Amino acid sequence: RTEHMFFAPERVERIKGLLQNAEAYASLENRVEELEADLAAAPAAKRSDLETRVAEAKGALDSDERAAAYRSALAEMEEFQRQDFAGLFRVLEGRPLTIRLLDAPLHEFGLHEANPMLGHRGSRLGLTHPGVYEMQMRAIVRAAVEVQREGIAVEPEVMVPLIGHVNEMRILRERMERVVRETLGELGASIEFKLGTMIEVPRAALVAGEIAKHADFFSFGSNDLTQMTFGFSRDDTGRFLPDYLTQEILPADPFVTLDDEGVGRLIKIAHDEGRAANNKLKVGICGEHGGDAASVAFFHDVGLDYVSCSPYRVPGARLAAAQAALQSSGRSDV
Repeated sequence: RTEHMFFAPERVERIKGLLQNAEAYASLENRVEELEADLAAAPAAKRSDLETRVAEAKGALDSDERAAAYRSALAEMEEFQRQDFAGLFRVLEGRPLTIRLLDAPLHEFGLHEANPMLGHRGSRLGLTHPGVYEMQMRAIVRAAVEVQREGIAVEPEVMVPLIGHVNEMRILRERMERVVRETLGELGASIEFKLGTMIEVPRAALVAGEIAKHADFFSFGSNDLTQMTFGFSRDDTGRFLPDYLTQEILPADPFVTLDDEGVGRLIKIAHDEGRAANNKLKVGICGEHGGDAASVAFFHDVGLDYVSCSPYRVPGARLAAAQAALQSSGRSDV
């Protein structure tokens, strides 16, 4: 979860500066692109004026202080990320490394949004400010090549968060593949990458068959999928959820044990339709439900490949997964 890598004191101010200046940079860059498009389509009589305007727009992009601060922050963050990912590849010694691109509600970095959990985060940030995800992809590729050249096998898997529409995944995959090709070309290296997504928006679960055509793997983000399906804010449920449990309105806390009737149904739809569209699709779960025994049994019955959870819950998750496998095989001594 790469957003956790930005909270160190020496990094948080840089990521704040990057996000605070991203809008200004995007506005200036978009102006250049619009004028270049006009120039490409213009008749000869109008080209001179447009060429002047393009040059002025590029000059503004190069000289603007906010744009300069944005570029500087991107460069610094790329180097931080390269070091982070290289360290992870070394520790894993050839095992797969799944990296989730930045998915932090902007209020975690001091920016205000009316509803931050449903706001400008995840793939939405990557689409509106392409430089952020492109920076992360370059860092991943550079780190992978560096460690591979040390004689250590690398197996990178990059996960795009908060996809809700197939076009989000399609566009971002095209951009990420371009960055991978260009960076590997510059470095003269060859590495296989897997690109997948989290299924955490209810709409994504319902159109998973389309999204699967552009993804190598799915990982169900069960925390956010529960939040969005119920319309509960995880930050605020403490005010009423205890009453729901006391009055038996809900049988269990849905953020602890998966709601298999609602959220679980979405997971099954997404699993079945995703695999029907892409029979090589790897499907798993990441979220606190991955450490809950009852939830793990449900995931096993659905047919997921793996569960992921907080480190301290791994032993319990392994035990629950083993019990589910034995029970489904007909063993009676578990």
